[in-house]
Amino acid sequence: NFAGHACNAPYKIIYAETGERHKITRIRRTINTNRFMLKKSQTYSPYFIIFLVAALLFVPFLGKVHLFDWDEINFAESAREMIVTNDYSTVRIDFAPFWEKPPLFIWMQAISMKLFGINEFAARFPNALCGIFTLLFLFRAGRKLYNDRFGALWVLSYAGSILPFFYFKSGIIDPWLNLFIFIGIYYITLFFDKDARPSTRPRHLVLSAAAIGLGILTKGPVALLIWGLTVSVYILIKKFRVSVRWHHPFLFLFVLLLVGGSWFWGQIIAGNKQTVIDFITYQIRLFRTEDAGHGGFFLYHFVVLFFGVFPASVFSFAAYSKNEDDSYLQKNFKTWMTVLLLVVLILFTIVKTKIVHYSSMCYFPLTFLGAYALYNYCYRGARLKKWIRILAISLAALYAIITIILTNISRFKDYILENELLDDPFALANLQADAGWTGYESLIALIPLSLIFMLIYFHRKGKTLSYVLSASVSVCLFTFLTLVFVVKRVEAYSQRAALEFFESKSNDDCYMLTINYFSYAPYFYGKTHRSMSEGINRLKNNDISIPIYVSVKNTSRDEVLNQYPQLEVLYEKNGFVFMQSKGGGQMYNPE
Repeated sequence: NFAGHACNAPYKIIYAETGERHKITRIRRTINTNRFMLKKSQTYSPYFIIFLVAALLFVPFLGKVHLFDWDEINFAESAREMIVTNDYSTVRIDFAPFWEKPPLFIWMQAISMKLFGINEFAARFPNALCGIFTLLFLFRAGRKLYNDRFGALWVLSYAGSILPFFYFKSGIIDPWLNLFIFIGIYYITLFFDKDARPSTRPRHLVLSAAAIGLGILTKGPVALLIWGLTVSVYILIKKFRVSVRWHHPFLFLFVLLLVGGSWFWGQIIAGNKQTVIDFITYQIRLFRTEDAGHGGFFLYHFVVLFFGVFPASVFSFAAYSKNEDDSYLQKNFKTWMTVLLLVVLILFTIVKTKIVHYSSMCYFPLTFLGAYALYNYCYRGARLKKWIRILAISLAALYAIITIILTNISRFKDYILENELLDDPFALANLQADAGWTGYESLIALIPLSLIFMLIYFHRKGKTLSYVLSASVSVCLFTFLTLVFVVKRVEAYSQRAALEFFESKSNDDCYMLTINYFSYAPYFYGKTHRSMSEGINRLKNNDISIPIYVSVKNTSRDEVLNQYPQLEVLYEKNGFVFMQSKGGGQMYNPE
């Protein structure tokens, strides 16, 4: 407090009054920090810079790679069916009501497709906008909690970590869901701040409720569940000593129902009550049972976050060293972020279904803790422990090795095939795909390798800010180039042959099916207006007045031909076997 009030006093006066020479360094550091905080910049130039850089990072090359099954194609197809049916009040898949997801994100994609066409770019563009808005909001939150420097470090920590960056180049729901939940938690922290002005508290509560309501419209009650658990744990930690008036819960509930319940009430009024019931039943089933193909071991999400949110996940270990320079609001917000991190981790560790993006809400608290540790390192004289520095270097080396192996897979593909190192015939056939490797992709591994030397050099020279910048910028560049040059070639092994087949039939009046494996690709890439379930019924009843095209895996080829003798094989490629109803259409030449 003394240092804060004496920001403009000469150091020699402070030293004379304290009379303790060994404390002069800490006092100087505290004065410099407080002086900077008292003079928080009000300029908007940082927002413009963040907007421009984020747009350059997240918008280019969005349409360079096919959408991936299941989630990306699922959501994009629901948006396409909204446009095809001209019905924007109901989410559909296979032209039947789809009760697994609310419509907000699907609306975003539908608007994007109206602007840019029905393609990959349009499907992913809403998340590029989410990335821009997220970084702007993080800077604003960091500026309010600390200062511009902390805001910039938080932006670097988020954009400079692998999975947080990657998700803004995808077409899945979770980036928007996570942002809405985080905004809701951010404003509730301001609501519970004991130093907040009474006149601002209702506004913060309304903003929190509105954000959680939008989260419900994005993916369902999981938004309220995470928010509610986080708030409950925080209140328990504070031993119920929080300032809440009798009308505050009613105000929150009113706004929540107004925003988050709007679509659900609309469905009930429109006579689609069963859609709402099926939606709630599905959410309960996801929590209690393992979704098909999405199981995992108990600590699945811990491993995903540790490796996927590098380097923020590594630096976050240094966030819990004791620091007396924090204000009450700063200490309180750190508590909130810790609670949020633990709530999400524990919740989705309990949930039987294990999907990578289920724990993506942790990106916000993890990158905050990483930014907090780096802020102390750069501006408060804290030291990064040796084991943390070694861990950061080790993970950088690991990513370099993985990149080298992955980008050279074509070199030892023949060895794998000849020696049958894989027991799965489908996987072996996948490897036969021509992914178009040029050999130059391996140069991407130079980025994490260079990072190792930069981390060692800048730490030894005591250049803390250069240390932080090299870590964040290198990982950001590494992720960007990997998405542009590597992911497209990896996709050639996993699904491209099937997607190209469905695209080749997109102008035909036909049914497109997958048998013995599930895929949304026939819908979106076939651009069909015909239901897959109807096509299956026609095939079973031997009604082939309209051509029927089928994709199966090579492991199911004989089984499907025996079950449906009215099918004949067109060709086989990269593990997929493509068939058509006999006499059902023109033969397709994949070459």
